[in-house]
Amino acid sequence: MAQTLPHIRFIVNPKSGPRSNENVVNRIEEYLDHQKYSHDVVFTEYAGHAPDLARQAAEEGCAIVVAVGGDGTMNEVARGLLYTNTALALLPKGSGNGLARHLLIPMGLKGALKVINEGHITRIDSGSINGHPFFTAGGIGFDAYISSVFAGNKKRGLKTYVELVLKEVLHYNHLPVSISINGKTIDTDCYVLAIANAAQYGNNAYIAPFADIKDGLFDICLVRKLDVIKALNLSYSMLTKQKASADTAEYFTTDQMEVQTAHKIMYHADGEYLGEASAFSVKMLPQSLNVVTPL
Repeated sequence: MAQTLPHIRFIVNPKSGPRSNENVVNRIEEYLDHQKYSHDVVFTEYAGHAPDLARQAAEEGCAIVVAVGGDGTMNEVARGLLYTNTALALLPKGSGNGLARHLLIPMGLKGALKVINEGHITRIDSGSINGHPFFTAGGIGFDAYISSVFAGNKKRGLKTYVELVLKEVLHYNHLPVSISINGKTIDTDCYVLAIANAAQYGNNAYIAPFADIKDGLFDICLVRKLDVIKALNLSYSMLTKQKASADTAEYFTTDQMEVQTAHKIMYHADGEYLGEASAFSVKMLPQSLNVVTPL
């Protein structure tokens, strides 16, 4: 009796990235090792479809499910695979690709498919903010505000994102928050509170350059207030993979955190705007996701 090959399901977001879906399907046929894997390709039909598709694939016993798209697609597919034996793999097609970059997955389809062919699987941490899972970073404040503006913008890509940040960065106001972390309560102003599982947001912008996606801890970056000098310092540190100076940002590590605010503040998970809230519960989900990474 012929042995059944491990099966891979590719979940493609048809609205993600500049390259056509036909090109992706052709590249899969061309570069996937068909002697090692069987495969099929499905397309998302609406926002929030991918978690159901990924969950179904895991229930059917797929060895690997591949998210073909950007960080939003990655998040949706990964959510459907949490605490299963099915591994997440990535074909990056978005503008940020934060998790793919952290895991050193090539940005080109040929290179990313080579990683899948190698089949090296490891287990990583995830996090949740108010019950919504994230895998690269969550955030409260300015980064979430930019995510909300970016989501409603017809133009996508890094250039549009940078233009929005430069336009809004000095017009956004800090807000008072109360942060319960590591047995202490910090009452402070908050411009942005970044909750990093991985080191970067995407596009090689490192919000927490020493974050380890397997250590069971978040790297927290708190920016209380921002002026022109501090904005330049923070931008430089993010682009050079360094921590910002102490008068610009403060860093903590923790596996959980509670945040209370007098007024509702925007928040996000992996760059996807989630809305506003005045209470936030952040929790680590250690060793919760199998992922395919380079050897």
